[in-house]
Amino acid sequence: MKKLIVLSTIFAFLYTSHLHAKTIRILMETVPDTRYLQELLPEFEQQTGIKVEIEAIGYVDMHTKLVPQLIAPQGSYDLIVVDFYWVGEFTKAKWLMPLDDLVKRDNINVNRYIPALMNLVGRVDGTIYMLPFYNYSMAMVYRKDLINDPNEKANFKAQTGFDLKVPTNWSEYWKQVEFFTRDKDNDGKNDFFGTVIQGQRGDCIAMHWSNFLYAQGGRYNANNGEPLLNSAAAISAMAYYKEAIAKYSPEGSASYCFDEAFNIVAQGNAYSLTTFNIMYAGFDDPKSSSVVGKIGIAPNPGGGLNGAWGWAIPNSSTQKEEAWNFIKWAESYKIAKKRAMLGGAPTQSKIFNDPDILRERPYYPILGQVLAGAQEFPVFTYTTEFVEKVGRELNLAATGEKEIEEAMNAANKAYRKLLVKDGKL
Repeated sequence: MKKLIVLSTIFAFLYTSHLHAKTIRILMETVPDTRYLQELLPEFEQQTGIKVEIEAIGYVDMHTKLVPQLIAPQGSYDLIVVDFYWVGEFTKAKWLMPLDDLVKRDNINVNRYIPALMNLVGRVDGTIYMLPFYNYSMAMVYRKDLINDPNEKANFKAQTGFDLKVPTNWSEYWKQVEFFTRDKDNDGKNDFFGTVIQGQRGDCIAMHWSNFLYAQGGRYNANNGEPLLNSAAAISAMAYYKEAIAKYSPEGSASYCFDEAFNIVAQGNAYSLTTFNIMYAGFDDPKSSSVVGKIGIAPNPGGGLNGAWGWAIPNSSTQKEEAWNFIKWAESYKIAKKRAMLGGAPTQSKIFNDPDILRERPYYPILGQVLAGAQEFPVFTYTTEFVEKVGRELNLAATGEKEIEEAMNAANKAYRKLLVKDGKL
């Protein structure tokens, strides 16, 4: 009997050790929401006995690192986050596990998510492949101390005939961009700028210029799917973009990406910037900003670009159930709320009006407005290739290396060719 008890104890120990030895590997981007989740990991590990290894890398390396693992019969990652750029490519290649059965089995209410985000990184052709993790919709940040300054208000009114306030249309905003661009030290060169352009080729300019397109009432596609990159609205958007680089943005901004543009505003050298809403918390962080308490956020006139990442389980994952358990934990309201309290970019509607969060982050209702008015970027099998080809033409037009009409016609032709290749036209 004593021997049986000993053996039972040994088997129980081995079984428990086996459960505790389980480890899931996750590939994520190095963004604030990833860091916030890493801080909360001990809660999941203690609750489930599952260890978690998060590999966080820069965006530019993620796609290259992911694809070989997704193709393999057994990949290195049990769970990944997917940028909306890759949704069409990854689902068409059948690299992602459909989640409908798990959602139904565990009674997960996907209606808690903002509908635009479920459409962007949730459902594809009626099938749920992902649950939205965080959003990076683009918004306008501005110097609220300047916009509320009585002297600036009086001077702006005298010069433009407009009231100086948070702009709600493009005319108001562009007058402000012109007004706040100035030579503060009187050396003959502007050293304070109305806006900051992010003109680097590829997704930096493609995403940033999109906000100018939406502000002109433009779209990427007509109702019949035909591309509209050489439309009057697109050409007008590029004319404003080119003018901003030449007159109202720092020298060299044609090669800026998001971090460089953030730093110009954070150093106190610009009035406004259209950027990802996840960057906003950084302006109130003394470690990264000299304008703490001086920055406001508002929807981009005409709406800003809608962006998000979603949780997905690769078909090549060897621990799908454990990965699903992690998704359920990370997307529970308790953990989503904790991430928001730390400054994250939530995807669940209720969070934007949670009283506890509003006490800590009173600007969250504005983020809800930003998401409500967000505009769509092309998402199809060849979005990554589209960004590179069209981004090149946008940069050439913005820098004057090509005439605007020539570059936009070339961009439109390249876009249409990819749509035909994908069977969209």
